[in-house]
Amino acid sequence: MTTTTPAHLAGNFAPVREELTAHDLPVTGTIPPELNGWYLRNGPNPKDAASQHWFFGDGMVHGVRLEGGRATSYRNRWVRTATFTHGARAYDEQGKRDLTAGVANTHVVRHAGRTLALVESSLPYELDLRSGRELETVGPHDFAGRLARPMTAHPKTCPTTGELHFFGYGGLTPPYLTYHRADADGELTISRPIDVSAHTMMHDFHLTAGHVVFMDLPVVFDLDRARSGKGGMPYGWDPGYGARLGVLRRDDPHGEVRWLPIEPCYVFHALNAHDERDADGERIVLHVIRYPHAFAGPHLGPSLPALWRWTIDLTRGVVVEEQVDDQPSEFPRMDDRLAGQAARFGHATVSELPDTGPARGELLRYDLETGSVARHVFGPGRTPSEAAFAPADDRPGGPGWLLAYVHDASTDRSDLVILDAEDLAAPPVASIHLPQRVPYGFHGNWLPDC
Repeated sequence: MTTTTPAHLAGNFAPVREELTAHDLPVTGTIPPELNGWYLRNGPNPKDAASQHWFFGDGMVHGVRLEGGRATSYRNRWVRTATFTHGARAYDEQGKRDLTAGVANTHVVRHAGRTLALVESSLPYELDLRSGRELETVGPHDFAGRLARPMTAHPKTCPTTGELHFFGYGGLTPPYLTYHRADADGELTISRPIDVSAHTMMHDFHLTAGHVVFMDLPVVFDLDRARSGKGGMPYGWDPGYGARLGVLRRDDPHGEVRWLPIEPCYVFHALNAHDERDADGERIVLHVIRYPHAFAGPHLGPSLPALWRWTIDLTRGVVVEEQVDDQPSEFPRMDDRLAGQAARFGHATVSELPDTGPARGELLRYDLETGSVARHVFGPGRTPSEAAFAPADDRPGGPGWLLAYVHDASTDRSDLVILDAEDLAAPPVASIHLPQRVPYGFHGNWLPDC
């Protein structure tokens, strides 16, 4: 009897088995001396031989330390969650929720001096970045006992106030959605339930200078799937549920959420959002990577994601939906210093993993004003993960670099590649050669030294 390795455990999706520390990494090119800090990226890396879905693997953070034009070290460490260390489960036999149970495998962010590994089903886990303890797990972080719901893996930091905006979703009973806000010092100041009719999978949301926008989309929790014991995602596509955007004013966080319908679709990731106001009224402009559907079968396909623009006309109470590009892409990023404000440029990753032939990958740079697209082509067999923006100076929206792990199928190794964001088609500024491959994963950030 032959067995087939699931796609999410094969090739460069397969987990690595060792936690390594390496120093003075070899480099092709020149690392910009302005880059002093850590590039960290999180992703699923099952501790055991198998996991039932790519989304379920234990979190592992891969980090490269840059300093003075050198790549001084590489480390990869599992996040020691309660699930990783002793098999904690989200619900015990009595149905009691354990918010420390989770895999912390989706993102890694910094706020109020804490580095947090995130997954949307549980509490965040704090990581240590002090010298000699880099990427060790401190433990779950519940905002001094004030966070009693899961935390999204896609919080938004307001560049003006320093506040962290986020939400939590899920559960077997209402409220299925809760909005939270923490101040610049890390104190949780707002937690308010939001009335939605079902537990839908809400992976991301939007923040502007004046609004928070939620996406209530028709990927709905299925209790029968969850109880079946067959594994896989306990969600299903239900276009009859409808799709809508919920607008909450930031200056009235406990006020009414205004819901506006859109065409059924799914969005994992938002690029950015901003407010507009002129003689014709008030609008919110959102850029998203939109899928026509998701979880309609055992896999996400054949629905392909592409960049769309949604314009919420608050004066007329309608949403205008426009496709910006037909190139399938994912993992949109930008200069986070412009989060919630009008930003001219956004970036996205193209990773094509055909059944036959070498993988192909590109990074795209969208000019959201002119509609032009610049691209960097990595070549046959070289596949990039998400690219994070690292600024070159203190001008938001100005020059900077894109940092991404790139897997090379010919060597089965990975590089940290640094590209000039303003000259994306040029050869890499630097390629830092890592001691092992970095499996395909999710999200990360450039964390400069403060």
